[in-house]
Amino acid sequence: MGFLDSILGKTKLPEAKTDRLFAIATAAVTLEANLGLKADGAAAVCIKPMESSKYEAARAEIEDLLKLGIKETGTQYSIQKDEYNYIWVVLKDPDFDDLVTSIQMVCQILMEQGFGTQLLAAVYRFRGEDVVYWIYNFKLGSYYPFAPRGSQRDTSQEFRLRSLMEKELPVEKDEAKWYPMWGMPL
Repeated sequence: MGFLDSILGKTKLPEAKTDRLFAIATAAVTLEANLGLKADGAAAVCIKPMESSKYEAARAEIEDLLKLGIKETGTQYSIQKDEYNYIWVVLKDPDFDDLVTSIQMVCQILMEQGFGTQLLAAVYRFRGEDVVYWIYNFKLGSYYPFAPRGSQRDTSQEFRLRSLMEKELPVEKDEAKWYPMWGMPL
């Protein structure tokens, strides 16, 4: 964005950064071996609301490709809207690598359709003594942990996870950008 664009109020939203998305695949091994957090077969992509005609075209293409992928991987999917009208592509598969690949495929389709600025987050659910989510923020190109405990966050658990995983994952350093995602359909 140039100087004149900023003065004239023309801003361009950042495209999604997907280059670090696959880091979770190898980190899952460490999460299970060292922390007892096992990927439980659920993941999702959160997408900002979009114009209905464009949404329907993107949804149709995502569904077509997911149907083909199901034949090979057995991944189950659903496309849902939450109470804030955000779109969720929810995936279920006991094979974590298939989930990561399916998340990447959904993101790639959306980016090719011109919706890279609509991608908000990819979410992976892990279970140990409690549920922990690893959230990938597409705008920042980094992960952060989210440890909900009822209606509260377990921030001490989140900080502990960060310190244990920052060598394995590109963890967001600014905790102020660790946005909780309450009410996920995951």
